[in-house]
Amino acid sequence: MKIYLKRGKEESLKRFHPWVFSGAIQSMDEGIKEGDTVDVICYNGAFIGRGHYQIGSIAVRILTFNDEPVNNTFWHKRLSIALQMRRSIGIADNPQNNTYRLVHGEGDNLPGLIIDCYGKTAVMQAHSVGIHYARKAIAEELINVMGQRIEHVYYKSETTLPFKAGLGQENGFIYGGTEENIALENGLKFHVDWLKGQKTGFFVDQRENRSLLEHFAKGKKVLNMFCYTGGFSFYAMRGGAELVHSVDSSAKAIELTTKNVELNFPGDTRHAAFCEDAFKYLEQAGSNYDLIILDPPAFAKHRGALHNALKGYTRLNVKAFEKIKPGGIVFTFSCSQVVTKDNFRNAVFTAAAQSGRKVRILHQLHQPADHPINIYHPEGEYLKGLVLYVE
Repeated sequence: MKIYLKRGKEESLKRFHPWVFSGAIQSMDEGIKEGDTVDVICYNGAFIGRGHYQIGSIAVRILTFNDEPVNNTFWHKRLSIALQMRRSIGIADNPQNNTYRLVHGEGDNLPGLIIDCYGKTAVMQAHSVGIHYARKAIAEELINVMGQRIEHVYYKSETTLPFKAGLGQENGFIYGGTEENIALENGLKFHVDWLKGQKTGFFVDQRENRSLLEHFAKGKKVLNMFCYTGGFSFYAMRGGAELVHSVDSSAKAIELTTKNVELNFPGDTRHAAFCEDAFKYLEQAGSNYDLIILDPPAFAKHRGALHNALKGYTRLNVKAFEKIKPGGIVFTFSCSQVVTKDNFRNAVFTAAAQSGRKVRILHQLHQPADHPINIYHPEGEYLKGLVLYVE
């Protein structure tokens, strides 16, 4: 099955960008269905890539620029390369850390596929119909590649697949099965809610930023906004925080945070959790905190929402700057892909100016090495953050 490009529309593919947009297509063979593996052909008839077809703005996600079959051998090779990279950077096979991202979509030349490892369980997520159709072959090769590292594969794609595809997808184990849901990150334990939790059950991408926060926490009163499962909270506690308050609008998140804190610090009275809207909580909070973490969900999931998202980031950071004690530290983040580093910094700059506080940047933060950015696909750089000192 072939898709033919308009003249000149192959230029980005020649630079190994892995997306074919619908507007670049001149014609396609009859009978192509969503999820099919297709060959992308230049205007002059030359083969340029092979990938999964999907209805929408991104029409083809290129899996390979070589004329090779996309089969079990292909999945095995790509998964092996992904594991080797995690081993080479010391993230896989670390006795103090069995939580990491094994496959990061385009960053691992596997567009549409996410795999996170939590102990003996891998959570696999499809963002394209083609990956969904290949899920069992991928799971089979995942087990082969990972050996003793992985015994269970949980498939979690109900909310990430295109709803118009009508796949009727339900989350569940496609290999093995277990009720054990405790994983280890840098020596700290936590429950993973891969059944109903956000993303694959935990925000693996903040691991190194949580470690950094631990070094700032000693003797401080800490406020963790949008705490989800409490990752920043229990790192702050291990770092010697005087008290830690965790806030989230989700009762389920607060329940998980409390369980995770208890798992690591049973009976510790330094921690309290509140089910409350973030803006409302900040509005009512006194100026008691020395360290505030702002890690909200994506305010913008598409370009049309960018303007309002930036206003939201500004408003949120203004509140934190107004409330934090003099000499306090703010960890502030955006995980919206459409918000650039410059967009985000400008929003925080505006917030600092509106608050009238003197603010200095101590660190510029980003996603960790197990969430690699394909150099030909800069859109893969989504997480950005700043550590700020507020006079």
